[in-house]
Amino acid sequence: MTTYTYRQAVSFGEHRMMLRPREAYDQHLLDAALVIDPVPVDVRWLQDVLGNSVAVARFDRRATRLSIDSRLRLDHRPGEVQHVDIEDYARVYPFTYSSEDMPDLLRSIERRHHDPQRRIDGWARRFVDPSGRTDTLAMLADMTAAIRREFTYVARAEKGTQTPIETLERRKGTCRDYAMLMIEAVRALGFAARFVSGYVYNPRGARAGAERPGSERVGGGNTHAWVRVYLPGSGWVEFDPTNGIVGSDGLIRVAIARDLYQAVPISGTWAGFPGSFIGMDVTVDITVDAATPVASQRGPLPPASATAAHHGTDRKEPAPC
Repeated sequence: MTTYTYRQAVSFGEHRMMLRPREAYDQHLLDAALVIDPVPVDVRWLQDVLGNSVAVARFDRRATRLSIDSRLRLDHRPGEVQHVDIEDYARVYPFTYSSEDMPDLLRSIERRHHDPQRRIDGWARRFVDPSGRTDTLAMLADMTAAIRREFTYVARAEKGTQTPIETLERRKGTCRDYAMLMIEAVRALGFAARFVSGYVYNPRGARAGAERPGSERVGGGNTHAWVRVYLPGSGWVEFDPTNGIVGSDGLIRVAIARDLYQAVPISGTWAGFPGSFIGMDVTVDITVDAATPVASQRGPLPPASATAAHHGTDRKEPAPC
């Protein structure tokens, strides 16, 4: 449930919502409901250039409150990390993507942040074996674990995202800061990487109902962000540096983009007297069906039902996490 509140009635411009999880072999949307108050005059759906589902709402009335309630039920069956199968030529770093894949991966390899002193490059190279025989998956897993271990997670509700250099210097940040640091680091090594916005949950800790304090993974209770890296043989593989997760265990994808500003959960405008805006509030609750037993390590995880809320801003800034 995402709620915006105002001191006086305001009018609302067009709002774009990226709330519908992406269909894939490991996650299937069983049911979805989007309830908006005040009721919009029109809601239309579209797919953006990267295949994300986007709802566009238009309004014709003023109000002191705007609420967006997204309720989802998914069959979530993440693959096991040991099932990541990498082509022989790519199992050891460095390698070059095939000529067939490269044209479609180039924009996801391009660096997007200025690094004149190549500090990100230097940090990324620490995970490369000087002998020239670096296991590709192990290297990426080590980088994921290092961010989780060496940086301090600090939730930040205000707008904006740190640059990768700032995150490296401060040694702290939010999930979106960590995601952008890792994206730039793996791109510095020649990998194709993308930003993912979605939800994180503990498949075991959420069985009896909404997640309890202590059972949540870091970044829960809000929208979450992580990284996808393209590995020949398995395609796009998830890496969550905030929680040290490799694979999609407990990660529900909603939007995928080359840059985080292409994956803002909610964006829109409002018009009214200056100072009318009071604030915004968000809650995300995820429950795993108790009737389905937790699978063994070789089996799929049980389906998850999600009551999901998203926290966007009227200035099109990324959601906090």
